[in-house]
Amino acid sequence: MVDKVLTANRLTDGIAVWLNANGEWVTSLQEALVARHAEAVAALEAIGKKSYADNQVVDVAVVEVQETDGVLWPLRLRERIRAQGPTMEYAPGYQPADPAFIAV
Repeated sequence: MVDKVLTANRLTDGIAVWLNANGEWVTSLQEALVARHAEAVAALEAIGKKSYADNQVVDVAVVEVQETDGVLWPLRLRERIRAQGPTMEYAPGYQPADPAFIAV
């Protein structure tokens, strides 16, 4: 089974977030709780549904990641961009994504 994490966007500002082991939504993929078996994925899905119903987050999804040398890498390009930031100059405070991180 492929490792998975739970991601969403904060309702307050739309920023991409990931669920950590404390049940908090954090802005760093590297802090995300990794599900490594079917029961853990089911638990993430249930938490995501509740967080959505409680108006904490939107666009909730379980996404596939792989861990390489202690670093989590999303398998899909979309998720790499969400984790790293925009691919171009965007706005003050938002730096372009590291090309090596989003390279597939």
